[in-house]
Amino acid sequence: MSHDKDSTQRRDFLRHSITLAAGAALMSVPAIRSAAWAAGSDAPEKKEVRIGFIPLTDCSSVVMAAVQKFDEKYGIKIIPTKEASWASVRDKLVNGELDAAHVLYGLVYGVHLGLGGPKKDMNVLMTLNNNGQGITLANQLRDKGAIDGASLAKLIAKKEREYTFAQTFPTGTHAMWLYYWMATYGIDPFKDVKNIVVPPPQMVANMRVGNMDGYCVGEPWNQRAIIDKIGFSVATTQDIWVTIPRRCSVPPPNGQQKIRTRPVP
Repeated sequence: MSHDKDSTQRRDFLRHSITLAAGAALMSVPAIRSAAWAAGSDAPEKKEVRIGFIPLTDCSSVVMAAVQKFDEKYGIKIIPTKEASWASVRDKLVNGELDAAHVLYGLVYGVHLGLGGPKKDMNVLMTLNNNGQGITLANQLRDKGAIDGASLAKLIAKKEREYTFAQTFPTGTHAMWLYYWMATYGIDPFKDVKNIVVPPPQMVANMRVGNMDGYCVGEPWNQRAIIDKIGFSVATTQDIWVTIPRRCSVPPPNGQQKIRTRPVP
């Protein structure tokens, strides 16, 4: 009796082992694996995905994905939402109004660490662009001989007046590059000059009316100042950091668990 019981257990063990091995072999075939996903659920967990962006050159991947309907291939609809400032993007990511966003790398880490606002876990999905920003100075500074970092430092050292420079977000990459560039030439970005935060689309208008003497921002707003003849390029950010990570795409906390699309063929 004991022998029969042992034989039955061995047969059951072998049968289950063969079944598992066959299943593993089948799941290694891409077509079978995709079919298995479809059998569970062929529909995305969210059909509409709201993605925030700021009007900058590198928002094009998000905008064109929606305009050209690349999203339909994956069973979703991208709803691009134009935001007024990086602070607005941050707030809407944190409170769930946005499912994802085209956003500054430094902003993501600031939120993740709780710097300048609520602390929330964030996830970088992809890099959207490298390089493509610059530091622009007003033409009035060139008229006074400030044509590069060294000559700007000499002008500021004269203390004729307070000079104001803008970046786009306190924990953003533009602030980091502007501060680093200034410090390279002996300019203390926190003591020798005044720093202000200005949304990218408002940079040119503020320089035109004299609210600031220079800024660091992404394109096309450096080129716009040149075209409008109110400023000139003093440095590009790849001069400061080669192949710099510029912008990324992120979901809000736990967002990656809420948005699942069909497998990529």
